[in-house]
Amino acid sequence: MKKLSCLFLLLCFGCGHQPKAPAVHINLVNNRSLKIKGFDFAIISEINRDSIQGAWQSLIPVYRIPADTDLKDYQPAQPGVYEIVDSAVVFTPDTPFIKGKTYFVRYYQFGEGRSVTDYIRGRKKFQEMTYKDLIFK
Repeated sequence: MKKLSCLFLLLCFGCGHQPKAPAVHINLVNNRSLKIKGFDFAIISEINRDSIQGAWQSLIPVYRIPADTDLKDYQPAQPGVYEIVDSAVVFTPDTPFIKGKTYFVRYYQFGEGRSVTDYIRGRKKFQEMTYKDLIFK
């Protein structure tokens, strides 16, 4: 009976409506900071209260694109400060962005296109992570 009720709960959560991922937009502010918009204010406020250093850098890291774009996935994240300003996440790097260089924000889309049944049926693995690279200069 216990197994049956657990399976029922998993199926109910798997069949439920999946929320659509937010439309994330970026723009440079005074060529010094990067404004990242499109997140729910309640969610970013909760993440901002997290005491773990580097929480934002693990969620929406900023990178410089190398000359050899095949090495893009192996770049270190730009160090800097993340803060919440007017319902947006603002990233200010430790060293200013270099004019003419290309950078990108890797936006991980946690849960997009996934349901519990995808994991049960083996269509998705927990190690797989969907992301979009948002490029800027």
